[in-house]
This record gives sequence, structure tokens and C-alpha cells, in this order.
Amino acid sequence: MGHVKPIHVTMKKLVLITVVLFAVMISAKAQTGTLSVPGAMPSFRWLTDSTVNLGKIEQNKPVTVSFEFVNSGKAPLLISKVEPSCGCTAVDYSKEPVTPGQKGFVKTTYNASAVGVFNKAVTVFSNVADIRKVLNIKGEVVSK
Repeated sequence: MGHVKPIHVTMKKLVLITVVLFAVMISAKAQTGTLSVPGAMPSFRWLTDSTVNLGKIEQNKPVTVSFEFVNSGKAPLLISKVEPSCGCTAVDYSKEPVTPGQKGFVKTTYNASAVGVFNKAVTVFSNVADIRKVLNIKGEVVSK
């Protein structure tokens, strides 16, 4: 067997290696959007009222309402799920993290098949401090 030379690492080299590794980790986290300031939280600032009155709408003509928001916090906002109160309401929402200062949306589509007054809720679950937000659409479906 050959002679193995010991590796000599000076304190300067060790500090330099540590700094480089730390910089690489910070860069990787910043590129994936997971870097945040300790204690920083995302926050909704809704640009649409949380309750929208659609008034009288025609039967069997689905109506879509888009609730828009801005992330007014200091960290990426992520909607984990949106649950409608019934199967008569379909939902769509921003699936990617919404960075601070950027806009996002929650869309609801009510199928309007049953004649009469309605009040439907969708619950938005996210990583904001309040964890969930309830949005409402209401109105009256009338016969053609």
C-alpha cells in the first residue's frame, strides 16, 4: 500500500470553504423561492369584497366571480386548497406561490341550475396567519 499524505487545512481555508458553502445554500433557496425572513408572513389584501351579490341571474347560465388579492406580506403566499360549500360551485385558484406584492385569484363558478335565492361560500386555506378565509357569492336564480 502506498503512503497517504495527510490533508492540511488551514483555518483560512476552512473559513473560506464554509462561506462558499453558505453562499451556495442561500443562492439555491433564493432561486426556489423558499428563502424568507425569520418571522415574515404572507398576507392577503383582497381587491374584491369577500361577498359578491350577483342579483338576479338566469337559470342554467353559470356565473363566474373572480376574487382577486395581493400578497401584502413579506413571504410567499400559498393557497393549499379551496373548498366550495356545495357541488353546485366549481373553483379555481392561484396554484403557484404568490410572492410579496404580486396578485393572485380565487374563481368561483355557480351552476345556477336551481331557481331561487342562493348564498354559497368557498373557504380558502393558505399559509397566512388566519389560515382560512371565507368568500361568498349570493343572488337569485330566475326562470328564463
